[in-house]
Formats: sequence, structure tokens, C-alpha cells
Amino acid sequence: MTRPVSDIAFTPSVKAVQERLGSRSSYASMEQRGGWSDAITPELAEFIAERDSFFIATANAEGQPYVQHRGGPLGFLKVIDAKTLGFADFSGNRQYITVGNLNDNPKAFIFLIDHANRRRVKIWGRAEVVESDSVSRDKLVDSDYGSEPERLILFHIDAWDVNCPKHIKARFTADEIEETVRTLRLRIKELEAQVRS
Repeated sequence: MTRPVSDIAFTPSVKAVQERLGSRSSYASMEQRGGWSDAITPELAEFIAERDSFFIATANAEGQPYVQHRGGPLGFLKVIDAKTLGFADFSGNRQYITVGNLNDNPKAFIFLIDHANRRRVKIWGRAEVVESDSVSRDKLVDSDYGSEPERLILFHIDAWDVNCPKHIKARFTADEIEETVRTLRLRIKELEAQVRS
């Protein structure tokens, strides 16, 4: 029998805890129904295109984890094909922890969250640092961004899953709030004009 894709996270130790705490049967049922995916669907591609930030987790050779925030214009994390994401990596604080970790251990994890709609996606895979690749550069670098990336990072997907929205607090960007406020201001002007007439 083929191992379910979710085994990337549901190791024997995790399954033992699930069994002990009573959730294993529901996850086993999920696995029987097909479980998690290892390829990008149109819905996932759309979700990714609407994000302006994400978190990437890596671990060094000793297993010490590290999580880094990445931000940019909407859609800066790009879908390259059904199994690959990529992004241009610009200069930051120049600690290079993520890049160094990936030199030792290519396993990585991407966490995307949409606070406004209370949705989040977890993606497991392997990340690859690319110092020069004209083909990928053309796909990943937005010419109007105004800065040159130091490198590109390609992320090869092994599995992904949608996370429970239960504890996600609805938060909105300044642009989202401004759009709502603008609509309300227009409506207030219309109502004031009606009252005056």
C-alpha cells in the first residue's frame, strides 16, 4: 500500500499520540479518502496569489528550527508548476539563517495565513537556493519591484493541507480597511444629500 502524503507530518510518534488521545481514527479515515495533496490545485494557486506574506521554516544540521517571515507585493510567492513554488529573496538583516540552514538541510515548511477570511495553509517540502537561473528569474522577479534579489528560492512541494480556522482572529490590512471606509464615506455623502433635499 502506498503511504499517505500526510505521513510527512504524521510520523509513527505522531500517530501514537493521536491514538492515545483519540484522534487517530478520524485521521486514518481522512487518509483512506485520499487525504492531503502533493500538487497545487487551482484553489491553492489562487490562495497563494492573494498573499503578500508567508512564513518559511527550516532547520539546521542539528535539527534546530528557525522560522522567517517573508513579505512583498501580492503574489510574490509564485506558482511555477504543479509541484513547485518560488520567490525572489531580497536583502534583509543579512543573517542568512534560512539560506545557511538550507545548505545543510533542504527540508522546509511554508505557512500562509489569510486573517481577513480566517484561512491558513501548511506546505511541506524541500527548498533550493538558486544563485543564478535566468529562466526562474524571469518567472519570479517583478521588474517593477525596484530592487534586485540576492537569490531565488524554489520550493518543491511534498504535501499541503488546509488548517482549521477555529482560532484565527479576523484582522485586516490598512488597504482593506480604507476600501471599506471609502465605501461608507460615499454612502454617508449620499444620505446627507438626501436629507438636505
